[in-house]
This record gives sequence, structure tokens and C-alpha cells, in this order.
Amino acid sequence: MKYFSTNNKELRYSFKEAVVKGLAPDKGLFFPVNIPKLSDQFFNELPNKSPAEIGFEVAKHFVREDINEKELKNICEEVFNFPIPLVKVEEGVYGLELFHGPTCAFKDVGARFMSRCLSAFVKESKRELTILVATSGDTGSAVANGFLGVEGVKVIILYPKGKVSHIQEQQLTTMGQNITALEVEGTFDDCQALVKDAFADVELNDKYKLTSANSINIARLLPQSFYYFYAWAQLQEKNKEVIVSVPSGNYGNLTGGLLAKQMGLPIHKFVAAANRNKIVPDYLDSGKYQPKTSVQTISNAMDVGAPSNFSRMMEIYKENYSDVIKDINGAWYSDDETKAVMKEVYERESYILDPHGAVGYLGLNKYLKREKQVGIFLETAHPAKFKDIVEKVIEKEVEIPNYLQECLKKEKKCVVIGKEYQAFKNYLLR
Repeated sequence: MKYFSTNNKELRYSFKEAVVKGLAPDKGLFFPVNIPKLSDQFFNELPNKSPAEIGFEVAKHFVREDINEKELKNICEEVFNFPIPLVKVEEGVYGLELFHGPTCAFKDVGARFMSRCLSAFVKESKRELTILVATSGDTGSAVANGFLGVEGVKVIILYPKGKVSHIQEQQLTTMGQNITALEVEGTFDDCQALVKDAFADVELNDKYKLTSANSINIARLLPQSFYYFYAWAQLQEKNKEVIVSVPSGNYGNLTGGLLAKQMGLPIHKFVAAANRNKIVPDYLDSGKYQPKTSVQTISNAMDVGAPSNFSRMMEIYKENYSDVIKDINGAWYSDDETKAVMKEVYERESYILDPHGAVGYLGLNKYLKREKQVGIFLETAHPAKFKDIVEKVIEKEVEIPNYLQECLKKEKKCVVIGKEYQAFKNYLLR
């Protein structure tokens, strides 16, 4: 499998080159030249396969020239060593719980897969690799956890000051070793812009071997398609149309689902569920894509005003708007609406939604036709990561997993920088 840049379809890169580079030299995102169609036998056997087996069967089509099957199986078994249950919330509605990994967020899947791939590639090179990662909440800790202590890799995390939850910040700033946290006086979009500018900076790239770890990295994106197959495998009501609602910010998670559909997974419709940062729902309504400055909400991982993966979504559909809206509906919700449904679902079903899963739940219910359809929403982060908000809404204490408790005991260590690129560059060159 070869990969091209979304800014230049004539360029060709191997999977290894795409992963190590992270972002194409022209600031485009890497995308596979073709999307494989999976066999009927694969889908017939899905209900009997583990997440690791599913990951291997899907991933081999994308990586086989650069990672042999034995190594790929080992990677998938290491990555998918935690449960990803499909939980019935109410009749016809299921939550895919993606928060049972080591950092309690869905990004554990992609970040751990990417870290294993990069670690394998780094062993072949004697040059230290520097990973730059912008995070709106959960990406940074998942990436840092995946690379903590890995020889030959340095991780620099950029996060927006005052715009992540306390527990998220503790996760980002307490790891130490080869992990450095930069607290940026700006928004997530500012953090993401700094990373992209660094990749395009010739002087920096001469001095450092830079790569990304956001969903702009193809090795972060591809595994986010795997758990859609596993969700469908767990679903009993396969005789109905399946609607999947994805709480969305940078749109890597939704793009992963769209890739799964292109590979043959029978998902009838997706819902791009957003908070007030509703750039993609607005596009789905109007056909016009207009990035905006992000605004802060209680579902902070979705506070993105210029989603990088939009270009990949357009690549899947060849920028044909009529095809896009056949597969994707848009929805967006305010903080008040999010809180209201968190309270309602807890009181009615005793199920605790985090603010992101709540947005996904709302988007699903907007479009679900229960007599002929079944719905899945993605529950992307453990409610304890938003403990203050969740407890205030449902008026009940939320139990904190042991990993998060340990983070809260540690001392915060970070470097504060401005949002101007020169300040970031000076820090890297110091």
C-alpha cells in the first residue's frame, strides 16, 4: 500500500515513510492510494474474532510492505489488551465504551498502535525521533503513555492553557522521563498550527527528525477504524440498519468510521455530533466549509475550529457533497443541552455519560428511527476525567479509576509558552 498527500495526489510514500514523517512536506495529510474491500468471509467470522484479531486482519492491508505479519500480530495483541464493550443503554441504543484503556480515553487505541509502529521503525534508525503532538485533552496523555520510556523517542505535548480538565492536565504534565508538556497561551487550534508550522520549517527539520502523533498521523488514524468492526460484531440486531453517532472535534474518529464503511462494514449512516464548534455540521447543512476560531465548551476534546481530518473526509468522497450527505448527518449541541441529557439519561437508565458521549447520544437520537434502525454512540472518555462537571450534573460521586488517582497525586511540570511560532521554535532550538 502506498500513500499520497491530500495536497498532492502524485506523491507516493510507503507506510513507514508516512508514519515517520507524520505530515507531508506540503502540509497535506497522508492517505492510502486505495481502500481495500474486505471479504465476505471476514464479515461472516467477525462475531468470533477478538479486537486484536480484527485489528490484524484490517491493518495488514495497509502496512504489509513495512511490518511483517508476525510483528503486526504482536503489535495488535499489545494494543488491544483492554475491553471495548458495546453496552446497552436503552432499547435500540448502545454505547461503545472506548475508555477502558490505560489513559481512560478512546485515543489509547490509535496512540498505542502508532507508538508500536514508530518504535519498530526507530530501532532501524540511529537518529532520535521527536514527536510533536497538539492536544485538546486526551490525545497527549494517550501518546505520552504509549511512548513513555521508549528509547530514541522524545515527546513534546502542546495543550491550551486553561482549556483542559484538571485530571487531563495532570495526565499531561506528570509523566516526566522523555515526555515534555508545553502549556500554550492560546486555543487548541493555535497548538495545532504550531505543530504544522514546525513540520514545514526547514531549519527545524534539518536539526530534528520530527513526526506527529495527532490523528494527522496515518498510524493514529487507521486503528480508529478497527473498533467499528468490533462494535458491529457485538451487535445482536444485525437485521436493522445501523446508525453510528460520533462525537467529533478533529474528525479522526469519524474518518476512521468512514474508512470502515468504505471497506465494506454495513453502517447505514453516521452522525457527526459536535458542540458549539460546529464547522462540519454547518458544512453538511450548507455545502460550505468555513473554519472558525474555536470556542471553549465542557466537551473540550471537541473544541476544534479547523479540523485537520476534514481533508481526508473530502478525499474519501472525492469532494462530492451529495455523496457526503448520503452517509453523514450533522448535529450540534450547547453545553446546557449536553448537561440536560447527562442528567436525564442517568436518572432514567442509571448510565453515566461524559460530556462527549452525551453529545454523541444527542446526535444519535436526533436521527434514529427506532422501528427499523439500531443506534450506537461512541463513549470516548471516562466520566471521571470530567469529574467536577459530571458530579454537579448528576448529583452523584463519580469513582476515579486507579490510574487517574495516581496522576492527581503527582507534581505538575510544564513550560508555559505563547502562541507565536517564533517562541515555540526558539524553545525547540534552545
